[in-house]
Amino acid sequence: QVQLVESGGGLVQPGESLRLSCANSGAIPSIVSMGWYRQAPGKERELVATFSVSGTRNYADSAKGRFTISRGNDNKTWYLQMNSLKPEDTAVYYCNVITSWGGYWGQGTQVTVSS
Repeated sequence: QVQLVESGGGLVQPGESLRLSCANSGAIPSIVSMGWYRQAPGKERELVATFSVSGTRNYADSAKGRFTISRGNDNKTWYLQMNSLKPEDTAVYYCNVITSWGGYWGQGTQVTVSS
C-alpha cells in the first residue's frame, strides 16, 4: 500500500528556508525514483527534483543551488530542503514515487513565499 503524505509547507518570507518531508506508512519496494514536483496557480505541474535509486539527483534549473533532495535509509521517507526561497517558488508541492509497477502522488503541501 502506497499512500504518500507530505508535510513541512507553510508561509515564509523571501530568503528563508523550508524542509518538506514525504512519508509512506511502510517501506516501498522496487523503487525506481523519488521526487518532488510543484504546481503554481494557473500553471502546469513541473519537476523540482528527483532522486533515483542509483543515487542520481536531477534538479530543475530553478532549483539548482538552492534546493536539495535527500532520502532516508528506510525506503519510505524523502525530503526537499529549500533555501533562499523566492516568491516564484510559491506553489503546491507534491511528492512522487515511481516503482516497477506504477507511480504514486501525495496530496500536496502549500508553500507560500511572501513578504
